[in-house]
Amino acid sequence: MAEGDNKSVNLIAQETAQLEEQLQCWREVILAGDQVLRWEKAWFPGALMGATTVLFLLIYYLDPSVLTGLSCTVMLLCLADYLVPTLAPRVFGSNKWTTEQQQRFHEICGNLVKTERRVVGWWKRLCTLKEEKPKMYFASVISSLLAVAWIGQQVHNLFLTYLIVSFLLMLPGLNQHGIITKYAGMAKREINKLLKQKEKKNE
Repeated sequence: MAEGDNKSVNLIAQETAQLEEQLQCWREVILAGDQVLRWEKAWFPGALMGATTVLFLLIYYLDPSVLTGLSCTVMLLCLADYLVPTLAPRVFGSNKWTTEQQQRFHEICGNLVKTERRVVGWWKRLCTLKEEKPKMYFASVISSLLAVAWIGQQVHNLFLTYLIVSFLLMLPGLNQHGIITKYAGMAKREINKLLKQKEKKNE
């Protein structure tokens, strides 16, 4: 068991080092984005939500077709891939890179690798469920897709996308400041109270 854990740790360390090398040109931008997403300044959440809202209002106003939206998105990604490695060192100053920044960059890459492995693990578990319990797999997948389809029918596509994107962008900051843990704990306590009250009534 310990040998398996050591292999897993070594594999994660190796994948993290590879990812750090691949994202080397983006490290300053990634750190700046990380600071915004974790709300290191009080005005970052408002700026983040404001920028997201303006972007989606622009999309709503322009109302581009799917092909136009896809083309513009890919074009912006290509421009960023070309310009960021060239401009980032000049804007942020690569000679100012510190040990603390390198440590945080390493942590971010490690978290990305762990997240990828979790997603792959969930997918493997889903495939295992399909092979071992096909009826449960079928019922779970169909019911989940029906629920998503119903939500999509009730809520405008763009507004639903806006809510999802806003939640994902705010999630690191909510987690960093303990807001999710706080309200999850409150919800858990309320549920426990309700269960205890139900048990007393049954008695």
